[in-house]
Amino acid sequence: MSTTYERIADEIRARIRSGELAEGDPVPSTRRIVAEHGVAMATASRVLDALRRDGLVEVRRGVGTVVAAGAGAGPAARPAPSVGDVVRAAMTVADAEGLGGLSMRRIATDLGIPTMSLYRHVRGREELLTRMLDAVYASAPLPDPLPDGWRARAEVCARTMWGAFQRHPWAAHVMSMTRPQIVPHGVPHTEALLAAFDAISGQAFDIDTRMHLTVSVFQFVRGVGVSIEPALLARQDTGMTDEEWMDRTVPGLRAAVDPRRYPHFTVAASTDIDLTLDSLFEFGLARLLDGYAVFLGETPSAP
Repeated sequence: MSTTYERIADEIRARIRSGELAEGDPVPSTRRIVAEHGVAMATASRVLDALRRDGLVEVRRGVGTVVAAGAGAGPAARPAPSVGDVVRAAMTVADAEGLGGLSMRRIATDLGIPTMSLYRHVRGREELLTRMLDAVYASAPLPDPLPDGWRARAEVCARTMWGAFQRHPWAAHVMSMTRPQIVPHGVPHTEALLAAFDAISGQAFDIDTRMHLTVSVFQFVRGVGVSIEPALLARQDTGMTDEEWMDRTVPGLRAAVDPRRYPHFTVAASTDIDLTLDSLFEFGLARLLDGYAVFLGETPSAP
């Protein structure tokens, strides 16, 4: 584990190697390091000593400590990243390792910049997660034109979101239903459903009813979607598929259950049922929309 002075030195090294601090530019003084990082003067001095030993900085009379000649040159130098670069780097980490592997320090390391430089693009982790969620919506546009009919449109919206959650399993955890984030690319999804529920079978529904119908669809998809990431991480941790895990677990479950007290559960545990997240999504969506059909005065579909 790196010490405090090594961590600060690493941040300044990254700024030099990325080209953010060019040859001849002044580097943070000991007083500035003390002020920005809350460390002792001795620690700040060790930071600059380490950079001098690496040949990255030099002391120039009348100027102070600056980036040494050639320190930031060569193939390692990179242009400063954009907001899009930061978001894409964060999504790459989250897609591969889940939200648990995501940190501002990790993103900065992958981009080869100091951690504090990220805050020029995003105010913090919450804003970064919101931008990531917006990027997920941007990658999953609704078809144009949308199908006619409220049910067909609800199915398209739900399946589009479900596909996005499968590609980015962390996104369902980020999405909030009670404190919705500002995600401009998500607005078309909301608008599509609000419009779909506008007038059905000659009935006009107020905006309060239509918003509840709309958000309930999103909530259902999110509710199933939050299980995608844990399922993927469990496969990585155990090396077993869900089917293999069930094959190993069910015999013990059967032995632990008294069939006289739980006859229906015993039958279910003894039956080969194809129960997956996809099947739960499709079955649940169909039954949800069947309920909508009754509420809207239409006939529900056959199971």
